[in-house]
Amino acid sequence: MLIGLSIRDLLLIDQLDIEFGGALTVLTGETGAGKSILLDALGLATGARGDSGIIRAGCRQLSVSAEFALRTDHPVWRLIEEQGIVGDADQDTQQAPGLLLRRVVTQEGRSRAFINDQPVSIATLREVGAMLVEVHGQQDSHGLLNPAGHRALLDSFAGIAAELGTCRAAYDRLSGALAAVNGAEEALSSAQAEEAYLRHLVEELEALAPEIGEEDRLAQERAMMMNAEKLAGDMQRALADISGTDPNGDMAVDGLLAGALRRLERIAPQAGGRLDSAIDALERACSEAIEGRALLEEACRSLEFEPHKLEQVEARLFDLRAMARKHNVVADNLPELYETAITQLGRLDQGVEEIDRLRAEVAAARAAYQQAAQTLSDKRQAAAAKLDALVAAELAPLKLDKARFATCVNYAVDQKPRPHGLDDVAFQVATNPGAAPGPLSKIASGGELSRFMLALRVVLSKASTVTTLIFDEIDAAVGGATADAIGDRLSKLAGIVQILAVTHSPQVAARGLGHFQVAKFQRKEETVTAVRKLAPDERREEIARMLAGAEVTDAARVAADSLLTLAQ
Repeated sequence: MLIGLSIRDLLLIDQLDIEFGGALTVLTGETGAGKSILLDALGLATGARGDSGIIRAGCRQLSVSAEFALRTDHPVWRLIEEQGIVGDADQDTQQAPGLLLRRVVTQEGRSRAFINDQPVSIATLREVGAMLVEVHGQQDSHGLLNPAGHRALLDSFAGIAAELGTCRAAYDRLSGALAAVNGAEEALSSAQAEEAYLRHLVEELEALAPEIGEEDRLAQERAMMMNAEKLAGDMQRALADISGTDPNGDMAVDGLLAGALRRLERIAPQAGGRLDSAIDALERACSEAIEGRALLEEACRSLEFEPHKLEQVEARLFDLRAMARKHNVVADNLPELYETAITQLGRLDQGVEEIDRLRAEVAAARAAYQQAAQTLSDKRQAAAAKLDALVAAELAPLKLDKARFATCVNYAVDQKPRPHGLDDVAFQVATNPGAAPGPLSKIASGGELSRFMLALRVVLSKASTVTTLIFDEIDAAVGGATADAIGDRLSKLAGIVQILAVTHSPQVAARGLGHFQVAKFQRKEETVTAVRKLAPDERREEIARMLAGAEVTDAARVAADSLLTLAQ
């Protein structure tokens, strides 16, 4: 509930701090005293539009703060937590004081919003405010007048959270099934459009049979074969250097090593071990030279130049590269391209059967959704009849006994599946016998509209997150028994939700557990609006003034006493 409102430099208010209690609080005062300024201030604090034109003359900016106390399970905490804002909760009392909404508007037209002194967007402030405060007045266009919220209100009144969950789950299943079949149909259609291309691709890739790494291997083999003659000559000369006599008649390497080794072995016994290491090294050198000669001979035999084999390698290499260019891939990706084409053709062959299976799933999901949606519709229709009867019972004491309230539950025109079912819900009224019901905001007059709002709120009081209801002159243009009935209904509603009522009716004012008087006075050369909480004897005088007019009489005071006594 709203526990405090602080205003700085707003129109006729320079500085004002008000503390509110629960239940029913009334605000009274002469016409033009500035009661609407308080509502404007609260509207700013909860996200209403504001501009520099409402800043008090001579001031650079205005600021308004509204503090609320809420239970820890109120959904607003979840909302602000998503924005990274937290509040201190009292777990023992289940109260969470400290939700502070603040708005600042500057002369330059800039507007800033804060929740618990942390900056937020105006949209966030408005969203939070809409969950906490609802204003009803003759010019009201929010809250219950907004048809977009009627379905949720009826559902909450009907207590069909479980059925809504079932319908939402059925909707999710249907949406998933539709997405799956649409995807499969698109894939099949695409595959069918490319079937001829895919089959031709598979045929030519099967004929080519490319392998990963084949291009590099062929390129290396081709390069080697193109240089085969030169390589063979160089390798033969190297072999001659190792194992034979060169053209000049000099002995080759292995012969020289063998001769040196024999000579050293003959004199080794006389060297006293000094030649052992050298002999070991020459033995290894001879062994390596012999092995190298054998390997070189093997390489020479394998490097026989075959022109026809070069042609085969080049043809294969060129075919691989041509196929890769044709399909805009590298040669090593041709096997993957083949596998992809095979997979797509497989899907094409199985696509019709898969789509038939998915369509059967869609049919089953649609039937489940239709059943869940019909269950919701049936329960909404039953709840609508009950709601209409309860509202009708509230209308008679409010002097609207000839009016008719109707909760219209109809299938949506487009009949498209929605998470909450297929119904559109709208609250409608007929104020004259025989007239067709129409939208609340278009059919009811100002005074009638306020009373319809009150009747609805009494019935739907437990179906909303709103903790503070404000009724702005709900008693306008009524008096006597009707005003008393309005006061009684406000008092009844205040047992469930906090009520602030701006009123000119003494019958309503007498019902308030808290009473504030709004007055305008002259200070130096400026006019200022002030608000003060009335003590019990001051309440009596104010209600007497409301009864008597400009001059308060003893009879008016007696009548005020009577009203206050009856209201207790």
